[in-house]
Amino acid sequence: MRLIPGGTFRMGSDKHYPEEKPAHRVTVDSFWIDRTPVTNRQFRAFIEATGYVTFAEIAPDPNDYPGALAHMLKAGSLVFSPPDHPVDLRNFANWWSFKFGANWRRPYGKGSSIRGLDNHPVVHVVYRDAAAYAAWAGKELPTEAEWEYAAAGGLGQTEFAWGEELMPGGRHMANIWHGEFPHENLASDGYARTSPVDAFPPNGFGLSDMIGNVWEWTVDWYSAAHIGDAAKACCIPENPRGGIEGESYDPCQRQLTIPRKVVKGGSHLCAPNYCRRYRPAARHAQPVDTSMSHVGFRCVIREGDGP
Repeated sequence: MRLIPGGTFRMGSDKHYPEEKPAHRVTVDSFWIDRTPVTNRQFRAFIEATGYVTFAEIAPDPNDYPGALAHMLKAGSLVFSPPDHPVDLRNFANWWSFKFGANWRRPYGKGSSIRGLDNHPVVHVVYRDAAAYAAWAGKELPTEAEWEYAAAGGLGQTEFAWGEELMPGGRHMANIWHGEFPHENLASDGYARTSPVDAFPPNGFGLSDMIGNVWEWTVDWYSAAHIGDAAKACCIPENPRGGIEGESYDPCQRQLTIPRKVVKGGSHLCAPNYCRRYRPAARHAQPVDTSMSHVGFRCVIREGDGP
């Protein structure tokens, strides 16, 4: 783990996606954070020690899905399945498919395995899986503010975790998508899927993979925007936790949705032509019961608890 010194910073961004607005001042206390995302090797140790069964390995309860066909009620998870031609980018079903048997042990479904991927980030973990690992390890999941502050690496509000250029001097700094998403994967950074957690340079705090590779869970409930400075002019929030626990309202669908947490950092599927969320300020809503082949996590220990 690395000790991140506490401080005040501008969280969010006014330059990109609406959910990142407005940029606002936040203070966080010092904390320790994992140097890398939790790996398959580390997660396996947790499973072997506890016998824990992840959400993706449990068949859905028929009582929760009345009217569902019996042959569809099988354990599985969402796997990125790229098309071989350009598709409508407004419909993520064009590249995500639910595969029976996909889980952290078999990240791409039946017949796949994590053999040789011990140092890759564990994936197909829902929020409760990540929280269970953290509790076993004597740690917690980070807040969105802690995660974003750590990702910036002490540089302040720069575009990326390493500065203002995506590829300074032509150097690949993170595992992201190269080519036209989702059908053209040039893999010019050396990886078409996940990469070893130490494959790219660490940021100024010595943290690897804060950008790209896999999205990472935080404890914050998702809200469609930050609360700006004007709304809290009396003070700068200290160690904030965002959102309200419970069902989330989706203004686009005009209906209540499954509760969602904030995930941070982007993944190897983030591309300039589709998802420019490979930045510290970027954020995304992830349903707490949805596991995917590009979502993982890392843990923190607040300074008073010690590493």
